[in-house]
Order: sequence, then C-alpha cells, then structure tokens
Amino acid sequence: MPSNERDRDARGRARQARPRDALGRPLPYGAEGVEPVSEDPLPPDETIRVARELVDGGRPFSAHEVLEARWKAGPAEERDLWQGLAQACVALTHAARGNPTGAEQLADRAVLRLEAYAATGRGAYGLDLRAVVDCLRRQVA
Repeated sequence: MPSNERDRDARGRARQARPRDALGRPLPYGAEGVEPVSEDPLPPDETIRVARELVDGGRPFSAHEVLEARWKAGPAEERDLWQGLAQACVALTHAARGNPTGAEQLADRAVLRLEAYAATGRGAYGLDLRAVVDCLRRQVA
C-alpha cells in the first residue's frame, strides 16, 4: 500500500490493516502478526475478561484496543474507568517495549482516571481498582 494512503474498511473508516506484533508494533504488509482483536465494543464484563486474558498472554496493546472500544461506546459516567484501564495497558506496553518514561507517564494518567472513577463510588464490574493501581505500579517500576 502506498505510504500516503490509509487503510479503510468497507464503510471508508480508517482501519489498520497492517499486521502487528504482540506489543502492537506494525509489521510489514504480508508479514505474519498476532490475531487482531475486534474493534467492536464488547459488553463490560466480557471486555474485562478479554482484556485480562490478553494482558496475561503478553498482549497489553491488544487489551488496550478492547478497552478503548468499550470506553468509546460506554456511558460518559464510565469514561474514567475504561480510559484509565486502557491507559494502564498502554503503560504496560511501553514497559514491555523498554520505554520506562512512557510507561511511567501513562501509568500516572491511568492512576488519575482510575482514582477519579473510584471516588464516584460507582461499581467497577468486579474490579478492585486499588489492586489494579497497585499492580500497575509494580509492573511499571
């Protein structure tokens, strides 16, 4: 594909068709990458389950994509939860790629959002957000 054109789906929306490695880095067209995740939002509980499986499988970038789809489709009052979780996965991605500065910056943003959401007292679909924040800090350190 020429470098001045963007990948598009059948409806003309920008989509990334290039294969990616497990940490989300684009590979050359035609290379074999990891199985892409759906860009369609999943129900909240399924979003958490799939994201957790992806992180556990060494694919935090893909987990971020799953969480981002939920954040963009979810209600405004849950934005900090989903965006914070997505940013946590990007922090893990930066850490795995050897970028400690990026990891710390994204972890800080994630923590701010997750703490803001926790302060509302709304449920987090069974997640212990304090434990999520603590785990993120340990993984990024």
